[in-house]
Order: sequence, then structure tokens, then C-alpha cells
Amino acid sequence: MPRFSVIVPAYKVQAYLHECLESVLGQSYPDLELIAVDDRSPDACGTIIDEFAARDARVLPVHLPENVGLGRARNAGLERATGDYLIFLDSDDSLTPDALHAIADRLKETDEPDVLVYDYARTYWSGEVVRNQVSAQLTEEGPAPFRLEERPGLLRLLMVVWNKAYRREFVERAGLAFPPGYYEDTPWTYPALMSAETIATLDRVCVHYRQRRHGSILGTSGRKHFDVFAQYDRVFAHVDAHPELDRWRPVLFRRMVDHLSTVFVKRGRLPRGARAEFLRKARAHYRRYRVPGGVPAGGRARLRHALVRFGAHRTYRLLSFLSRTRKRAVRLTTGLLRRARGAALQVHYRVQLRLPLRADRAVFSSYWGRGHGCNPGALESAFRTFAPHVRTAWIAHLEHHHTVPAATRRVRPGTLGYWTALARSKYLVNNVNFDRRLVKRPGQIMIQTQHGTPLKRMGLDLQDRPAAARTTDFAELLRSTDKWDYCLSANRHSTLVWERAFPSSYTTLEYGMPRNDVFQKATSADVARLRETLGIPAGAVAVLYAPTYRDYRSSRYGTLDLDRVLRRLGPRFVVLTRAHPTFGAPLPDTAGGRVIDVSGHPSIESLCLASDALVTDYSSLMFDYAGLDRPIVVHADDWEAYEAARGTYFDLRAFPPGAVARSEDELIDIFATGHWRGSRSSQLRAAFRERFCPYDDGRAAERVVRRVVLGETAGLPQFIPFAERHPVPSAAALPRAAGSVPPKGAHAAAPCTTVPAPGGAVPLTETL
Repeated sequence: MPRFSVIVPAYKVQAYLHECLESVLGQSYPDLELIAVDDRSPDACGTIIDEFAARDARVLPVHLPENVGLGRARNAGLERATGDYLIFLDSDDSLTPDALHAIADRLKETDEPDVLVYDYARTYWSGEVVRNQVSAQLTEEGPAPFRLEERPGLLRLLMVVWNKAYRREFVERAGLAFPPGYYEDTPWTYPALMSAETIATLDRVCVHYRQRRHGSILGTSGRKHFDVFAQYDRVFAHVDAHPELDRWRPVLFRRMVDHLSTVFVKRGRLPRGARAEFLRKARAHYRRYRVPGGVPAGGRARLRHALVRFGAHRTYRLLSFLSRTRKRAVRLTTGLLRRARGAALQVHYRVQLRLPLRADRAVFSSYWGRGHGCNPGALESAFRTFAPHVRTAWIAHLEHHHTVPAATRRVRPGTLGYWTALARSKYLVNNVNFDRRLVKRPGQIMIQTQHGTPLKRMGLDLQDRPAAARTTDFAELLRSTDKWDYCLSANRHSTLVWERAFPSSYTTLEYGMPRNDVFQKATSADVARLRETLGIPAGAVAVLYAPTYRDYRSSRYGTLDLDRVLRRLGPRFVVLTRAHPTFGAPLPDTAGGRVIDVSGHPSIESLCLASDALVTDYSSLMFDYAGLDRPIVVHADDWEAYEAARGTYFDLRAFPPGAVARSEDELIDIFATGHWRGSRSSQLRAAFRERFCPYDDGRAAERVVRRVVLGETAGLPQFIPFAERHPVPSAAALPRAAGSVPPKGAHAAAPCTTVPAPGGAVPLTETL
């Protein structure tokens, strides 16, 4: 008897069915049966199901003699199910990788509950993925398992069948079955949750809920939406048959009214001529099932209740019109005030431009108003150390002000102080461009620090790469470049790229990256403190995972299944995940606490110091990390697509900073065999470091300040040879490259053991 029976009814979904079935059969938890029900589909669904059944004995094909609808098709699957637990999956949706493994683990942890509720994410045809907005209801509050009255907030979740696992014995005992018609989930899910003796939750996205452009049932107009009335009749009939459930009537009434009003107000569901009839039936249901405590206190929900209670279609339309008019008026007024404020600020800026320049002022910014860091942050600290007569200010949004040192003035973008600083400060330092309205004054000095060594194409080199350039205004780009006085470079490669991609008359300072100075100055005590702050367990090997963004994708990119990778690597490893700033959200964490999200950490340099190895794809972080002389593994699973869309300055696979993995399986193998820290990886890293880190010796920021601010052209600090550089070692005391000399005072430690090799072949279908 299998652990899971996964029931998938199929009707007119031939374009999505293959992905759905693959998502089930490719699960890392194989103890399942897949019952695929062909609801007499007129397309190729039946053929696809038979093809899967022919290649995998776990697939049980069911071909119905006539089309019976989604609910009865599920019933046909129920009749044939033999698993301990039932899982329903719509044929245009899919299970996420390792979902069944996580569900099985949670069921075992919670003593085999009647119902396990898990999370989902909406996946849009545009590529966007959005997690359920009320997922907080799935976090544990008190003991598990529990009954519904202990966590009634679960009823706020989407009342569908496919975000839950049901114990088959419970379903048979409760006599649950699906009715015909639309909204067939309603009379199943409410009785199931109310009747369950034990419920548990799993705070993990297990289902990708596809949002189709066309063809979904809820997006189809017709009278079938009237079925919702019969479905709620069945729900209340179930309560009538079980008096112990009477306490749920007020909640069910509120949910019913909200559901009916949603069906009514959603455009496109009801035919125009049927809307008045729908409201009349809704009003009848309101009067039939209304109970004390069923009417909400106020707000938008009360307005919807009034719509259903009185059938006040015209009144509701009037109130909706007035509400929309008010919102438009507020937006218009807000826009006018914003434009007036902007005009006033520009007048202020023009006045400030006529006042004397302040030779003792410098203003800094990084990444469009984010916190103190990167090269501008290192230079700002160097200004205070080597040119203390210059007062510094940092431009950042309010939420990042806590990262700015106390000795530095904080400035918010778009304020009077912001425009005053841009107009009056002699030194302007940024790793991106300032506001395009900035007027470069005679005597002002602008330092463009850049933010790394370029692997991907930049600037004018994107003119033949429309996917990457998108709406880039190259004329504006050149106008901004013409304002630069100095451009920092870490190596000869960067110098050649900057002068070609951003051509202008600035002076290139090939001094190294100031942000990497800390790698040569930090101590083992600093590393230990950082690891403790981040919550890295003592003795753990911390791998920093930092993927970059993809110009050819609109959604965030992170192809590694970190849960699976960590299971293979063993308990000593943890992963620090650093999502690219353009993602706007952390990378998924499904590894039971062994994944530490550091996406919001203000200092990437601190994360590098705290880690023992780097896994990245095409991020420029690899060039900085090489200066630490710690292992780097490149995960280049889509090199051809990346090269075609963005373009690169050299083939990273031919000149990598360490081992290169072309798939998730290869990445696991690199760690399992020890190649990630082996002699070949050390040789590759040494060559990479010699080419791209010749000046990262800990004094780059000092050289810039002495040259630009103090006017020293001779006698700048000499570059320290590689043999005399001693970057702080990692906490795991990984073996260093041959010929390297450990720094004075470094203590020997036990070497990091090689992780065990994966047992058996790993199916490729487990990758995201």
C-alpha cells in the first residue's frame, strides 16, 4: 500500500498535463500511486496519461466513458485510491520539488493527522511567482496536531481541496465526496476541516497554482457559476446533520456571503442578463442562513454584506463609483502636490548652485540609495581616516539609515538636504549614477567607483543586446559618464572594459576595489564574531550562495534545490543565501533551518568573511571573493542562454576561479568528491586571482583618497606582492593553495572532511 495516492483529473489541459504528471513522478519521495483520470477529454489528455502509464508502473490510468465534471472525476479517482493519504492536484498545476518528502516528514512529526494543510504559490503566464498572501496562518501556534477551533484562522485560506493532504481512513469515515458542478471544493473542504479530529500545517509551498491567461473555469462566463448556491446548501446540510458543528454557522455564513459577493463583482463570471437573478438568489440565501454574529462589524466586508442582503445592485454600483471617484481624486491631488514639491525642490537646487562650493564636503551613495557599503562605503571610511578635514554625508533611504556610521551625516533622497549636498559638495562618490538632473559644477570632483569586475557586458556594449539593454537610454548614459572625473578599476581587464563601454575623458585609477580592503585587514576574531551574529553553528561549513539575475527572465532566478543539495552534503553544511537586489525577495528556504537568508544584510563583504566557500553563477562577486583565497564553485547550468541574452567578456568555463558545475548533480558531485577545495581548484583560483586581484592588497581606498583628495601623485602606497598578502582564513580552516603561507598567529584546525558521495543515480527531474 503506497504512502500517497495523488489524484489528477484531466479535461482539456493537454498543454499542461505533461508538466503536472512529471512533477509528481519526479518527486524525491517515490512511495506513491498516481491516479490520472481522463474525464472524456476531447484533446490528447487520454493519450498522454496512457504514455505515462506505459513508462511508470505507479501510474493508474482511468478513462471515464463520459464527461462528468471535475468533482465526479475526483470521485472516480477516490474509488481506486489505496494510499495512506490522499492528495488532489489539478491537471494544470504542479507539485514543487521535494514537496511529498516534506509532507511525509511533517505527517510523521505530527502523528498522522486527519488533515495536513500546506501552502501554494500562484504562477503567472508572465513568469511571476507570488506566494499565498495569508501564509502566516500556516506557522505553528501551540501544539500540533490540533482541532479547527484552536486555529480558526485556517478558514481564511483558500478553500480548495488541493492545498491539503487527507488521511484516507478519515475521508471514508466522514463519508466525504465531491458533488457535481462548479465550486465543488466548497462542500468538501469545510466539512473536512470542521470534522477532522487532528489537523497539522506545513509552512512550505508545495503546489504551484497556475494562473492561465485563458481557459480557466473561474475565468469563464456562464450560468454554471449559479452552482455556488447549491454548494453552500450542501455545506449547511452537513452542519444540520451534525449538531456539534453548529458553532461554525456564523463563520460559514460570513464566508458564504463573501464568496457570493466575489462571484458577483468579479468581471466576466456572470452573463450580463443573469446578474440581477444572481443577486435575488443571493438575497434568498442570505435570509435562509443568517445567524446572530454572522454580520461583520464594518468596512468593505459590511458593504458586501449589504449588497447581498438587500440585492442592492444599483446602490452598490453607485457606492463603488463614488469610491473609485474618491480614489482618483486622491491620486490626482497627490500627483499635483508631488509635482509642486518637485518644482520647489528644483528651484531650491538652482539657488544652491549659485552659492559657493564647499571644499570640505563630500557626499556618498551606493546602489540608488541603499545603505552604507560597497566601494563608496569603504571610501567614506577612508575619507574620515586620511582626510579628516572633509565632512562626509551619505545619501540613503530612511530604512537604511541604521547602516550609516554615527560620524557621517545622513541624507534622504529627494529632500532639501539632498539637493543642497549635490549642489555644494566638492566630492561626489557613487557606484552608480546620481540623479540625471544633477548639474556638474566647475570644481566638483565625481568619483565613479563601479561595483565589481565585469563579466557580463556593460554600457555601450549592450547596444546589440536588446534583452539586456531593454529601455536603456544610451545618450543619457553617456551624459552621465561625461560627469565622471575618476573611474576606479580593480585590474587591467576592468580598465579596458570601462574605457570602451563608458567612453569619456575621465581618469582611470587602477588601484583595486576599496570594498575588498577589509579582506586583508580582518582578523579571525572578526570572522568568529560575524558568524555568531549570522547564527552559523560552531564547526559548520558555511557556503555563500549568491546567484545573479537573468536578463532573459522576468522572475527571480535560483535554480538550486537547496533542500536536496544540503541533504546530499550532510549535516555539517549550511547555506547563506544572498538573493540579487533585483529579486526583491529572498530565495526559497525549505531545508529545515540550514538555509540562512542574508539577502537583507547590508554588507556583502561581511558575508564573504563569514563564509567558507562561494557558490555562484555569473555574479561579479566571484572576482572579489577570489581575493580571500577561499574555494569558489561556479554553477553554470545555463551558460549558453546567459551568453546569448547578456553577453560576456570571456568564457568563464575556460578560465574559472574553481570547479565548474553544469548541473545541480555536478555541483553535488564536486562537493562529494572534494574537488571544491582540491589542488586543481586551488590552481584555478590562483591563476584567476593573479589576473583579477593584482591590486586588492588592503590599501586601495587609501590610494584613492591620497590621490584625489590630498593631491599626492608620487609616493602612494606600493602594491603588496601576492606572496606577502595574508587574507584572513575561513573559520573551517580549509587547506590553502600549494605554496601559500598561513598568516602569523593563525591556529591549525582539523581539516574539513569530504562529504559522502550520493548513493545511486540522482534523477534530473528533481531540479527546479
